[in-house]
Amino acid sequence: MYQGKRQLHGHANFMKILLLANSDLASNYALNLLLPRLQGHELKLLLSSSVGSSSQHGPELQALKFFEQQLFSELVFPLLCETSAPGMTGFDGFSRLLSEPVSIENNINSTASLARVTSFSPELIVSIRYGGILKDPLIAMPKMGVINLHSGRLPHYRGVMASFWAMLSGDEALGTTLHTIDDGSIDTGRVIASTSAVLDREKSYLGNVLDLYESGVEILVQAIAALASGETLSCIEQQQGGSYYSFPSAQDLERFTAMGYVLYSPQEVLAFAREHYLGGQQAAVLQ
Repeated sequence: MYQGKRQLHGHANFMKILLLANSDLASNYALNLLLPRLQGHELKLLLSSSVGSSSQHGPELQALKFFEQQLFSELVFPLLCETSAPGMTGFDGFSRLLSEPVSIENNINSTASLARVTSFSPELIVSIRYGGILKDPLIAMPKMGVINLHSGRLPHYRGVMASFWAMLSGDEALGTTLHTIDDGSIDTGRVIASTSAVLDREKSYLGNVLDLYESGVEILVQAIAALASGETLSCIEQQQGGSYYSFPSAQDLERFTAMGYVLYSPQEVLAFAREHYLGGQQAAVLQ
């Protein structure tokens, strides 16, 4: 069983890094920004297929899931061809940057999954939007610990859809928080670094979330580089306060709409796909 809090202390150069992410657009975009900058390390990627259960979600959240996950996994990513498309790649395209092909793992704490992670012997685990809660046996494995890039400001917005709750609360800025995972609690670890960006009221919730990852990945890259150089990361205990949030209710979504916000914009999503993923004839499919 994992005991206490380790200092995040690295060693020079090469590391074995296990990456945990979700099979959605924001995770894919973040990984496209991150993985090329981690070459020189040995990388393994496991994906969750969802965050929580979506079976009880209403039509608004189901539509959001389509635009941030199904549209890309079922249409856009299969269109991508690494030899001709000038943009980013789908999850399958990451295999050339990894020690083995990407795989889905929704039960990361199971005996079988722990055995597979043990066989890889990661020195560091990095989580980005992963859909499962990590438990002590997994957290105890990497000697350099576990770090998570949370798409919200901590301790104010723990849990899922942090940017939604910030927008609903009337915040003028959104941000990310890079923090340690020290136990099985959610988004309570020590803060390594954070980013902040002015809310773009002309963009949807999803558009604002996607905008967070360029700066968010930058602080993640800096932290990994520091560990690889043998530095000890400076971590700060979270302040008291804040709340844990789950998926919004129908009433929450009504309030969100009344404030003039939208969860997603089809035009915005398609423009993002054209800019970052599709080129030439492929882009014409989404005209």
